[in-house]
Amino acid sequence: GIIRDKSRNSFERIIRELTERGAEGIVLGCTEIPLLIDEKNISTRIFDTAKIHADKALEFAVKT
Repeated sequence: GIIRDKSRNSFERIIRELTERGAEGIVLGCTEIPLLIDEKNISTRIFDTAKIHADKALEFAVKT
């Protein structure tokens, strides 16, 4: 798909606003949202659930 700068800027602005209001981390609970975020522009800890699940699945597969 096409990632528009307007969409990226909106998500990053929302994350900054949440951080200013006290958020200590942001959960990216959708597979497409991480494509919008450039973590270099975000100071808050980001939790990419797709990556977390993939890492755990790989860890499980390697152990069995």
